[in-house]
Amino acid sequence: MAQDPREVGAERLEPDSDKSAEQLRAEIEETREELGDTVEALAAKTDVKSRAREKADELKRTATAKKDELVSKAKQSSPVGGGQETQVGAGGGAVASGTATSGGDGGGVGAAVEQLKTKAQENPVPTAAVAAFIGGVAFGRLTSRR
Repeated sequence: MAQDPREVGAERLEPDSDKSAEQLRAEIEETREELGDTVEALAAKTDVKSRAREKADELKRTATAKKDELVSKAKQSSPVGGGQETQVGAGGGAVASGTATSGGDGGGVGAAVEQLKTKAQENPVPTAAVAAFIGGVAFGRLTSRR
């Protein structure tokens, strides 16, 4: 029982005599579209530069959201235009300094900055992590432009 060498590994297809030419053309077009989508997806996966940009953008959005969250928490916990600012005392607790802020427009901002500074001093590890991330992004941008 010898096989024809041209037919080794070949799959026998039944004749599509019951399908019309239009049906066959539609199947061919559908297969071409699927193949095009597959090739496009594979090309996107192999494009390392765009994937790195997407990841950097995602990390940037996450960092911005965290920053906004921290700023809003600092603004909520600080008295807007209040008569006292808090500072970290020698024992690590908050101590009121008793200084009043003047000028109703910028009083809340100064208090928010002081609150943010206090939080950063109380939590040095997350602050260092955020600073390292921002430094890494800046370093990456500077080195990639060459």
